[in-house]
This record gives sequence, C-alpha cells and structure tokens, in this order.
Amino acid sequence: MRTAVDHVRDRLLPALLAAVGVSLIAAGLLTYTIPADAVATASDPVAIEPSDSPEPSALLSFPPLASPSASSSGSPASPAVATRVVVPALGIDLPVIRQPGGADTFPPCNVAMYHQLFHQPGQAGPTYLYAHARTGMFLPILEASKVNNGRRMVGMIIQVYTADDQLYLYEVVEVRRHVTTFDGAFAETRESLWLQTSEGPVGTLEKTQVVALPLSHGPTSHKAAHPKASPVSCH
Repeated sequence: MRTAVDHVRDRLLPALLAAVGVSLIAAGLLTYTIPADAVATASDPVAIEPSDSPEPSALLSFPPLASPSASSSGSPASPAVATRVVVPALGIDLPVIRQPGGADTFPPCNVAMYHQLFHQPGQAGPTYLYAHARTGMFLPILEASKVNNGRRMVGMIIQVYTADDQLYLYEVVEVRRHVTTFDGAFAETRESLWLQTSEGPVGTLEKTQVVALPLSHGPTSHKAAHPKASPVSCH
C-alpha cells in the first residue's frame, strides 16, 4: 500500500525540484519576440491545412460574462495576482499578465493571461489562466488532450507563482474538451486552477480546459516569481 510519504516523494518532490530548476532555464523559454507557428489542426475530426501565414486561435470568443457573486468568506481587496505558470511535464513555462485592453481585445502571444472575473491563487474559488494553442504557449495542452481525452495529463503538477513571491502547487484532476461556456468554472466554489486553450483557428468556439486542485504553497524567490513578460501581437 502506498503511504503518504510515497505520495510526497512521487508527486511533490519532483515538482519542487522542477520549480528550482526551471528558474535556470526561464530565460531561454521566455525570449520569443515573434509569434511561433499556429496550431494547424482542429481537435475533432477534420484537419485544417496550414497556410503560409497562419492565424492564431481566438481565446475568448464566448458571449460577454456577468461578474460572479462574491464568496461568503469575502476576498482580499488587492489579491496577489498570478505572474507565472509552469507545467514541467509538458514543457510549459510562461509569464502571466492581465490581458492588455481587456477581454474584448485579441489576446497577445508569448504570455498566459488571468481572467479578471475569477479569483487568484490562494482565494476560495477558481483561478482561470488562458493562452493560445501555439508553439511556446499552451499548444502541448491541446496536443495532449487529443490522446485518450487528455488522460495523460491527470496527475500532472502545475506551478503558479504570484506577485507576492509565493509558489502554489496544483494537481490536474480533470481535462474537459470541446467546452463552449464558462459555466463549469463559475459553478466551482473550491480553490482550484483552470487552464484554457483553443481547439482550432480563429472562429473556433470550442476550448480545452484543464482543471487542477491545490496541493500546497510556500515562499519562492522574487526572481522566480517575476519573469520578464514580452507579449506580442499575434493577429
């Protein structure tokens, strides 16, 4: 029978080691200055031929959203926002920013963004991060989701850094494909992490969501929690 020690050794220790090591390679992962090639295939079932000048996937083509009601416990007036997201098993390491121009503008490339209508790590409710399904961004999530409905991602560790130099660890518990609303995230009352990426080119409504639950959190270095963000237009 597996013990709690085994779980810590197999799950948390690799994540913590990755969190230390990833700061050493962040510079190489975050130096893109132009958008990489867009994902060339829709998730289901017909392939879309790539063009010489492919367009990226739209992130938030959902209808306008109403603000969720405040939790009974309340939330901090100025929460420490997410600044970096890392999925070591998928090779993902991105700075996280507030989307420039708001939700009605087209999301930039080379960064992930947090959705302002949701919570931040450590708060009672979902944290919602999204990025394009492109090379160097959340494309590995889309690719993994196409195999056995993303079953391989269940159990993966996600690291989220915040502006107050904290590191939050989450474990993936569910992968949702072909999603067309935020209903699931808005209905969530637990502290949780949701990652979103697109399933096709501009105009594709369906999204892929990865849902993760918190494991632990603790202090990290200021440098690790504040990677340089270099968002670029990817129209």
